Amino acid sequence: MRAPIAILAISLALTTTPAVAQGLQCGPRAHVLDRIAAQQQTRRAMGLAGQVVMETFAAKDDARWTITVTLPDGRMCLLAHGTAFEHGEEAFPAKGRPS
Repeated sequence: MRAPIAILAISLALTTTPAVAQGLQCGPRAHVLDRIAAQQQTRRAMGLAGQVVMETFAAKDDARWTITVTLPDGRMCLLAHGTAFEHGEEAFPAKGRPS
């Protein structure tokens, strides 16, 4: 379950341009972080895609999660959010028949 979300987030981060970001919910990084913190979420993962920073946040009880990208101009944009976050480390490729 985590792999498809991570792949989607990285794909969006790699292709995010100012025009695409205008269609997303974006704001000053400090403001967006305040809203995420108000939901008692903390950063669980981060990665770089060129000059874009992708971050995953989740509540301590794993009830809520948020994926964001921060653009070089300082705007942070919401990519996705939801419930039932699951933390886990899986060996890749996934076990099973090779494709």
